[in-house]
Amino acid sequence: MTKDKFVAILRAAGITEDQMHKLHVEFERTDPKEHQGFLEYLGIPPAEITSIRAQSAKG
Repeated sequence: MTKDKFVAILRAAGITEDQMHKLHVEFERTDPKEHQGFLEYLGIPPAEITSIRAQSAKG
């Protein structure tokens, strides 16, 4: 699974950008370590992961 494939699946399911952000916020809130691992699994570069997690932590 790649980030692009996962985002394409979410979009095909009707998930909006705002809903994707909320998914990251909830993932970060409930299990930050697992969130990190999932983002790494998707092959997202470290700098982008840092940005996603920082934005997610803000809510």
